[in-house]
Amino acid sequence: MKMNYLLNNRKLWAVIPAAGSGSRFSKTELKQYQMIGGKTVLEHTVSRLTQLPLAGYVLAIGSDDHFAVTLPLVQSEKAHFCQGGQERVHSVLNALHSLKAFAAPDDLVFVHDAARPCVTLECLENLVEMAITENCSAILAIPVRDTLKRVHSHEIKQTVSREQLWQAQTPQISTFATLTQAIERALSADIAITDEASALEYVGEKVKVVAGRSDNLKITYPDDLELAKLILSVQQKVE
Repeated sequence: MKMNYLLNNRKLWAVIPAAGSGSRFSKTELKQYQMIGGKTVLEHTVSRLTQLPLAGYVLAIGSDDHFAVTLPLVQSEKAHFCQGGQERVHSVLNALHSLKAFAAPDDLVFVHDAARPCVTLECLENLVEMAITENCSAILAIPVRDTLKRVHSHEIKQTVSREQLWQAQTPQISTFATLTQAIERALSADIAITDEASALEYVGEKVKVVAGRSDNLKITYPDDLELAKLILSVQQKVE
């Protein structure tokens, strides 16, 4: 109820880039289709996002991916599919372009990694609340905890201060118009875009950090899958 009040008739959309090769996970298997408790990672991710009052969500998938459309996704009537691009940023932009027929310029859009199935409802709500109350773009992030080393050829060259460093997570949220224009401008300027915030930073958009949680794990390597299984199991017991 509180979220609907905050949105005040603005719509909330989700973009899920899911066209990556996942080569760091496996050269033959896609991490978003690995199974956890009888469901794919992607199904778990969608079920977390749809706890919010979404108007719809867009999955950007590979051109040879014929599996995603067969999944019993939560609120499948709100699911849209588009073709992914060469890099993650191109997939996100393709998804945004597919939303042009539905989304208003000031609608909120958040982008979330397909392989982050453990994000909590509280974190999602805090992110949306920040974007609305502060009238800004925002991302989930956690402070860097470990000592950081600058290394060359396996030799330590410098210890890097972590005092002001945060580790970016997803979702990352902005308005439809702001995010679309930021990515288009950054791409046209050949700026390296590693996440949505980097495009927003390039165009001078204020981006706030919302404290996330360390269990908002991105499955990148095979052993991450086992950790995600454990996290989901613990979270479900708490719920």
